[in-house]
Amino acid sequence: MSSSPEPPSGGPKPQDSAGGAGPPRRTVLSTRRLESYTDGVFAIAATLLVLNVSVNNLGAVTSNTDFVRQLTDLAPSILNVVISFLLLSLLWLIHVRQFEYIPRVDTTIVWLNNFRLLGVVLVPFTTILNDEFNRFLLGRTLLPVNFFVILLFSTWQWFHASSPRRHLVQGASAAAVHNARVSSVSALAQSFGVVLLATVVGSAAFFLFALDPLISVVLRRTGVLRPAPDGAAG
Repeated sequence: MSSSPEPPSGGPKPQDSAGGAGPPRRTVLSTRRLESYTDGVFAIAATLLVLNVSVNNLGAVTSNTDFVRQLTDLAPSILNVVISFLLLSLLWLIHVRQFEYIPRVDTTIVWLNNFRLLGVVLVPFTTILNDEFNRFLLGRTLLPVNFFVILLFSTWQWFHASSPRRHLVQGASAAAVHNARVSSVSALAQSFGVVLLATVVGSAAFFLFALDPLISVVLRRTGVLRPAPDGAAG
């Protein structure tokens, strides 16, 4: 947005939004280190997921038939890893797309991002719980709740950054910002649906996210999502 102040040339410094007049001063920082830290946390969490699958879980193998049977027994664990990895990848993609339009952050965004990353680092743990204790209600719902909390902080972060009075989002049209808000709320609602459905069907509830393209079509046809030539912000 042209009304946003340019990033400071001498490194991140405290600024106010009107050159010394108007609202109280607030700290505004470059996103470089925040993005590097976030990318690293996502990468480590995604890598640790594989620890949920171990050859130590295989029993005695004396033939090809035994080997196939043992691998089949590992299929639920492998499926949980794949689901968690794909969802982490989707969350990372949302982060990347949002920060293409957030060149500067304030302290609130830093802490919202930190709480979101706390949820990210817990994903390998809740994935293991989902695999080992799926027969219990808490065991099969902690992973969906984990992802719901991550999406909650991600949505909160985007709403905070895209607030017109903060001038933290640049280069995105009003329609694109609106669409990103709608998409964030839609994803959060789907995640809540996954939590409820997981109480009955466990990890299979995550396939509810497969309805997202259909939901987007409905939102466009009803006018909730607006035409936006620069829709990359969503």
